[in-house]
Amino acid sequence: MCLGIPGQVVALVSGYGGQLALVNVAGEHRRVNIGMLPEETFSTGDWVIIHMGFVVEKTDAEGAEAALAGLRLMGSGLDEGP
Repeated sequence: MCLGIPGQVVALVSGYGGQLALVNVAGEHRRVNIGMLPEETFSTGDWVIIHMGFVVEKTDAEGAEAALAGLRLMGSGLDEGP
């Protein structure tokens, strides 16, 4: 299992072999590599899970919120239970 950060695709970056996307991560725009998922197509508005600068999963808004909730829980230091 890896620590995945959710983000939303803002734009695809031209050049770089079509492997970079500009993604909004908590209000900051980051360039991330989408090349690990060659079978996927990406568009503005898509939600993704990022690990170490690489998109490891394409998800939806619900999946992104679940990932963010998990990150919040880890950061709280509290055991909120199931």
